[in-house]
Amino acid sequence: MENTVTRAEMEQYFSKMLESRLQKAMEEFVERNELRLKELSLIERIVRVEEELKAMREMFEVKFDAIDKRFEAVDKRFEAVDKRFEAVDKRFESVDKRFESLQREMNARFESLQREMNARFEAMDKRFSVIQWMIGIIVGIPAIIIAITQIVNL
Repeated sequence: MENTVTRAEMEQYFSKMLESRLQKAMEEFVERNELRLKELSLIERIVRVEEELKAMREMFEVKFDAIDKRFEAVDKRFEAVDKRFEAVDKRFESVDKRFESLQREMNARFESLQREMNARFEAMDKRFSVIQWMIGIIVGIPAIIIAITQIVNL
């Protein structure tokens, strides 16, 4: 038997062998690279998520700073309102003091008027009692005289 192989047969054999081995190698390469691609895409996703979280954190910090400034402004407004209320309280205190002093003055005036009125009423009572005595005497004496004259004429 002749062990001569033609060039075409050899090429065909090598091409089949190369094709089968190349196909296996390509499949293994693709599988390895798919895993690497998955790993890389996961890493990229993780990086994107971290970047997004960082951006959100910065955004929240900015928003919280703005909220803090608003609260500070509201606190300043409340402080201003508190000062106004304190001023109003002081005004009310001064008005209360004025009312109290007016009340004391009015009480003193009413008490002095009451004393004066009591003194006048006492004086009037004395006058009326004097007038009653005088009326009694003026009416009683003629009545006694008339009664005596009638008794004597009888």
